[in-house]
Amino acid sequence: MNILLALSLAFLCLLILLPFWWVVSSSFKEPQEIISRSPTMVPHSFTLQHFQKLLSSSAYPTYMLNSLIVSTISAIITLMLAVPAAYAFFRMHFPGREVMYRTILLAYAFPSIVVLIPLFGMFVKLGLVDTLTGLVIINVTFALPFSIWMLRSFFAGLPKEIEEAAVMDGASTLVILRRVMIPLITPGIASVGIFAFILSWTEYVFTSVLIVSDAKRTVPVGFSGIIGQYQIDWGMLLAGASFAVLPVIILFSLVGRWFVGGLTEGAVK
Repeated sequence: MNILLALSLAFLCLLILLPFWWVVSSSFKEPQEIISRSPTMVPHSFTLQHFQKLLSSSAYPTYMLNSLIVSTISAIITLMLAVPAAYAFFRMHFPGREVMYRTILLAYAFPSIVVLIPLFGMFVKLGLVDTLTGLVIINVTFALPFSIWMLRSFFAGLPKEIEEAAVMDGASTLVILRRVMIPLITPGIASVGIFAFILSWTEYVFTSVLIVSDAKRTVPVGFSGIIGQYQIDWGMLLAGASFAVLPVIILFSLVGRWFVGGLTEGAVK
């Protein structure tokens, strides 16, 4: 049984990691080796020309900067809204709480593409088309409902006696949230932050419609333009894909332990 489990895990790891390895390793191959009929998992050649071409002959650095700005701000705003909202929904009692909570979750009952045209018309009137601010609003809107739900188990797992003791000491609601609750749900906050960042980093549909100018494009949309412009330059494509996953890898290396712990703790609770 243990051998079967180990083989299954090894197969899943291979299935997930093998494409990443192929993309990263192929980005350092010579063009002839990339398009060779006999694929090589270990590069027989080494070159940095694809990365040099990507950075010098395209606006990819601008796309990366735009994605970093939008994703970081979206994650921060999502956390600033999700934490107090989750605390209000799951630790406080007020009229209409359940109705409001279910209404927020209703956002996931319909495909996001359904609201694309109404949102575009609204953004045109507000002057938010072709702006990074508009992308931040979109990302926060779609990340917030799930983030609130994600924090539910963390707040539900905290003993109410902690709050009661803080109230007896004269602490206000904001003080309890800031100094008592937030330090205790740090894994949940890390999980929500990573979720919001990745959701913003990979968003394509709304960005492709709301962003018009090349200078405001993010990586997913700008990258598709690069592919079309150079008629699928596979070396540049693989180099861009390698750069695109780099921020996510760095983020996971910094707070990945909290993210995994947060998901596990939330599942147990």
